[in-house]
Amino acid sequence: MTMTITHTYEVPDISCGHCVAAIEGEVGPLAGVESVSVDLDDKLVTVLGGDDVAIRAAIDEAGYDIAG
Repeated sequence: MTMTITHTYEVPDISCGHCVAAIEGEVGPLAGVESVSVDLDDKLVTVLGGDDVAIRAAIDEAGYDIAG
């Protein structure tokens, strides 16, 4: 049985639908990513599956910094 890892990132600069689309567009196509959700109120990006390093790089590529 394979477990899918859930990654959660605090991204303080996300504030609108454009931010959501940019992050989903960069992270969604990564290998192993099953889903991406962005919570604008809590400034959180939750990714089911994928590689932590690749996800962090994709969020950076979208133009956003991860807190911490």
